[in-house]
Amino acid sequence: MTTLPAAPVLSPSALAAIPAALAGIRARIAAAARRAGRAPDAVTLVAVSKFHPQSSVVAALEAGQMVFGENRVQEAAGKFPSLRADWPALRLHVIGGLQTNKALDAVRIADMIESLDRPALADALVRAADRAGRLPDLLVQVNTGDEAQKSGVPRAQADAFITDCRRRFGDAVRGLMCIPPADRDPAPHFAFLAELGRAHGLEVLSMGMSADFEAAIAAGATHVRVGSAIFGQRPATATPDPDRGAGE
Repeated sequence: MTTLPAAPVLSPSALAAIPAALAGIRARIAAAARRAGRAPDAVTLVAVSKFHPQSSVVAALEAGQMVFGENRVQEAAGKFPSLRADWPALRLHVIGGLQTNKALDAVRIADMIESLDRPALADALVRAADRAGRLPDLLVQVNTGDEAQKSGVPRAQADAFITDCRRRFGDAVRGLMCIPPADRDPAPHFAFLAELGRAHGLEVLSMGMSADFEAAIAAGATHVRVGSAIFGQRPATATPDPDRGAGE
């Protein structure tokens, strides 16, 4: 079993900073959308709360944030189920690489799984959905940089994989997700994902993080994943993630 780092205990001042940080990100999202000729409400902010305590999530919920992203199912299970009674509009996205043996847990807890990236996981999600009696919305993760250390279906296999997933899951496949290479201009990767989405008639595009979400919005992102700009830097004890956890 994976041992997760202990959640930090935040000071009142750190918790008090979250609403202002959220307001600043929302303002930047709205401005980026307007520059792109889009309505601000066409872009959903996914607040990435990985490695941050439940108290941080509550502070964001109290500030009106309802959509959250977590990369580890075990961590999400410790934070979110107890919050749904008070915040029924809360939506949880699983955004990190998903092991097949965690598929059932993810199906039970998530409203959206953004990291469908290989046939073995598709098989596991079919079995999990049968057992759980529910299937979250799904995004196909595309490895737009074909980086060996990252999750995501390779570019050359993306068309065939998307087609197969839509055959198997139908309308539950809502769109696509990507994490551009950290050391390259993200714009061509966002453009590639947007074109791939158009080719398959998929409207949801989850792309863009703290450092590049405005460029993603210009390219058509419908969801942006922002963590550090809202919650602060993740704790130093957090385990490094080659995917950068699909949000930062």
